[in-house]
Parts: sequence; structure tokens; C-alpha cells
Amino acid sequence: MELFFKWVKQHLRIKRFYGTSENAVKSQIWIAVSVYVLVAIVKKRFNLDASLYTLLQILSITLFEKMPIQQALQGTDDQSENIDCNNQLNLFDS
Repeated sequence: MELFFKWVKQHLRIKRFYGTSENAVKSQIWIAVSVYVLVAIVKKRFNLDASLYTLLQILSITLFEKMPIQQALQGTDDQSENIDCNNQLNLFDS
């Protein structure tokens, strides 16, 4: 159990729990796991070498800007220029 919480703190960036009920803690963990998995999918889909932490930082800065995700991730590594622009994925699809 202790190793699980250590992994959660290191990888999901949960510094503290905002609620004390079992449901609140479970919800916060599931949201953090979901974000982690979604960023890992983006990393794999675009074949990026940047760390998940770096990608999370970039996405947190550009979260409310309407732009193709390729543009937000441009420059994270050399392969980002090879992303297929015909298969665009926007941060906010309209």
C-alpha cells in the first residue's frame, strides 16, 4: 500500500487530497490516473520523446488556447515536425 501511494505522489502529481471521504479520494485518484493515461496516449500517438512530465507542463500552459495539439507540442523533440497534419487533433474540437 505504501508503494502505491509513493507511485501516486511521484507520477500523478497529487500533493494532497482535497476531500476526506472515500469517494473524494477515489475520484481524485481516478481523475489523475485518467490524465496520466491520456497524456501517455498522446505521447505514443505522436511518437514523442519528451517525458510525460514535460508534456503535462506544456498542456497545462496551453490548456485554454484553441490550437492544434501538434502546434502546442512543436519543439518538444525532433520528431514533432513529422506529425501528420491531416490527422489533426485539437485541444478543443468544435
